Amino acid sequence: MKKYLVIIITLISSISFSQNSAKAKQYLEEVSTNVKSYKNISIDFKYSLKNETENIEQNTKGNVYLKGENYLLNLMGVTRLHDGKKSYTINSEDEEITITNASEEDSDAITPSKMLTFYKEGYTYAWDKKLPIKGRSIQYIKLTPIDSNSEIKYVLLGIDTNTKNIYNLIENGKNGTVTTLTVNSFKTNQPLSESLFTFDRSKYKDYYFNE
Repeated sequence: MKKYLVIIITLISSISFSQNSAKAKQYLEEVSTNVKSYKNISIDFKYSLKNETENIEQNTKGNVYLKGENYLLNLMGVTRLHDGKKSYTINSEDEEITITNASEEDSDAITPSKMLTFYKEGYTYAWDKKLPIKGRSIQYIKLTPIDSNSEIKYVLLGIDTNTKNIYNLIENGKNGTVTTLTVNSFKTNQPLSESLFTFDRSKYKDYYFNE
């Protein structure tokens, strides 16, 4: 009897997990569809990194403009521009610019153009907690890397249940590092300049080019 009871409990748990996973995946698909409906996206965010064991804590702010595969990211004093063909990493402090072709970039890297849809591949999904944050209802989806060699333990993706936009991303590393990206401002379909995603070499005459 005990044996059959264990089998039944295991079966119920498996069905529950399957439904849980399917529910989370469907919710993420709604988020992805929502993101793709925008002509462009402008985001101001807070970035924090913390590792209590190593006594490390960093906090900074950044912003990113997204339009299709193109993006302009400003974070920690470095500007990264992608025009669809090439990526330009502009370090003003060192007066250095690194240029790479799109084909040379790591396909697994979470670039700004993927930051709102990176979860579509390489993860298993689970429905997680829902929390009230600053008057908003935030539903969390837990993503666990399929690759057991990944340095990421799991990721919590917080989604505003009203707008279906991402509120924050909490990445838990296997080394104890917790990286959090929190959206402070999320604007869509803004009147962006045509030259925003165009690299103008003449502006950096005194810079060293690494290409």
